[in-house]
Amino acid sequence: MRIFPDVDAFEAAIGEHLGHSDWTTITQEQVQQFADATGDHQWIHLDTERAKAGPFGGTIAHGYLTLSLIPKFGQGIYRVENLSMGINYGLNKVRFPQPVRVGAKVRAGAELVEVTDVPGGKQAVVRWTIEIDGEAKPACVAETVARLIR
Repeated sequence: MRIFPDVDAFEAAIGEHLGHSDWTTITQEQVQQFADATGDHQWIHLDTERAKAGPFGGTIAHGYLTLSLIPKFGQGIYRVENLSMGINYGLNKVRFPQPVRVGAKVRAGAELVEVTDVPGGKQAVVRWTIEIDGEAKPACVAETVARLIR
C-alpha cells in the first residue's frame, strides 16, 4: 500500500506503477448479484449448464462487473491523504480483452498516467490493468479519471 501525504506527493509519482492489489476470486453469487442490480441476465453469466457448452466453457463475469471492482482493488494499492474528497469524473478508455470465468482469481495493477490542475485540486488519470491468474491477456484495461479536492 502506497500512502501519499497529499495530492502534490501523488502528482510527483506520474509515470510510476503504484502497485498491485490482492487476488480476489469471482463467484457465481457476485455475478448473480450484479445481474440483478443491472438487469443484465444474459445466459453466459447465469445459466451454468448452458454456459458449459458455450464459447467460454462456463459462466463468465460481466465486463462491467470486472470494471466495477476497481474501487475495491484501489483501496489496497494506494491512498492520497489530506483531501476533502475524491470523486469519479469518468473514464477515458475501457477494454475487455479476456473474459473472466467464474471461479477465476483477478487482481489489479495501477499506474499514475497524468495529473492536471482543476479548481480546488487536481484531476488524476490512473491506468488499471485487471489480470486473471494464469492467463496471458488481462481481463480489463481502463483509464479512470478522478477529481482530488484539497
